[in-house]
Amino acid sequence: MKKALLIIGGLFLALLIAVGIYAWYLYDSVADTAQNINEGEDRQSNLRDADVDMDSSEPISILLMGVDARNGSTSGRTDTMIVATINPETESTKMVSIPRDTYTEIIGRGNQDKITHAYAFGGADMAMNTVENFLNVPIDYYATINFEGFEDIVDAVGGVTVENDFAFSDNGHDFPEGEIELDGEEALTYVRMRKEDPRGDLGRNERQRQVLEAVANKGQSVTSITRIGDYLDVVEENVRTNMTFDDMKDLRSNYFGARNDIENINFENGQDRTIDGIYYMEQDPAEVQEISNTLREHLELENGEEAPAE
Repeated sequence: MKKALLIIGGLFLALLIAVGIYAWYLYDSVADTAQNINEGEDRQSNLRDADVDMDSSEPISILLMGVDARNGSTSGRTDTMIVATINPETESTKMVSIPRDTYTEIIGRGNQDKITHAYAFGGADMAMNTVENFLNVPIDYYATINFEGFEDIVDAVGGVTVENDFAFSDNGHDFPEGEIELDGEEALTYVRMRKEDPRGDLGRNERQRQVLEAVANKGQSVTSITRIGDYLDVVEENVRTNMTFDDMKDLRSNYFGARNDIENINFENGQDRTIDGIYYMEQDPAEVQEISNTLREHLELENGEEAPAE
């Protein structure tokens, strides 16, 4: 398994595990899996003048979402939202984690709410439209994976080892400081905890990346056809995307070099806000604009002059 799985990081990992091995084993099975998880053709964003073309190696963006759902369901709220932009010419990737409680307009509903609710209200389309409006950045593709799929992919590689910064307990599991081994259930608890983390969402985002990198590293040593079949089963049951199989092949062929330069970007200046007794996080407009400009430049688009409307 190639470390290139980290190209777009996050929750698209399970999908890329399947795609990255298509040239080695089970081509037909992978093609069938890709067809079964596809929920539609390429999307042209209103923020683009024309469709993107991965065959021509244009910079692209992907919205990665971890959905609060189990038992094969892909409905629910997004516990994790990561915008990844990939530029094959500069061979670089930028990944922005959007805190789930971010207060913003939910496009298609005409009201402001937590950004995590966009997917629950209107699926991938509403989530993409809402993120586009929030960041003023086009979203070309998306991928979702539910929690059960996250657990299964960790178990499929035989568990992972991570370096835990501080000791904590959550959901019946203890996580001592230092190097720890996690199975799928433990890994899910580890990446979701935030109440005991002094960094809140920022700390949780870091643990998510930790576990996913560990999964990718373990995956490099997998050569068993049986184990690869397990990956495909997990992907087919728990992942959904608007990428076609040809898109996935182009992603691996034309964007491979972007694995060498990955920049993680976080929202650092959000302010707590309570409305009608409900907690939200209000992001600093200047920081939103700065992040928007960074992503637009990476996508080789002109920067906006004003912060996205709230």
